[in-house]
Amino acid sequence: MEGGGVESAVMQAVQLSIANGVYAATVREALSRSCAWHVETVDRPDPSQKCVLVLDESAFARLPLPLSNPERVVLISRKDPQLLAQAWEAGIVSVVSEEDPISTVLLAIMAAALRVAKSHAAAVSDGISTSCGSSSEPIAPLHRISGSKRCKTQ
Repeated sequence: MEGGGVESAVMQAVQLSIANGVYAATVREALSRSCAWHVETVDRPDPSQKCVLVLDESAFARLPLPLSNPERVVLISRKDPQLLAQAWEAGIVSVVSEEDPISTVLLAIMAAALRVAKSHAAAVSDGISTSCGSSSEPIAPLHRISGSKRCKTQ
């Protein structure tokens, strides 16, 4: 994936770490039919890569916590309350089941890809700040403009 810098601008990158080979092939095929995806099947996902991580429970268990960007992880799991609690605590927002329709899995992957693109764009445009300090400044002029002109005319 090191040389994929130019390629990633055109294609979305996905690391697929699913032990069930048949299910992994199904997800890979669905991704290749839906969009331009660069899908890499891996035994150990690499969270340092700026891509979507599609993981099963065993791959999730091998990840070091806390996750740096949990919004880009799609976890495929059983509906085990303990595992779901661990995923929630890790910050994972996309959890699907192997029993879910493949279209649901694809939607979760696409949503994670949008979150990856959004976080990458936010990091690139660091000149625009959305911190509390900068957002409180525009509020005062808005109140002055709307209050001074409209309220005094009769």
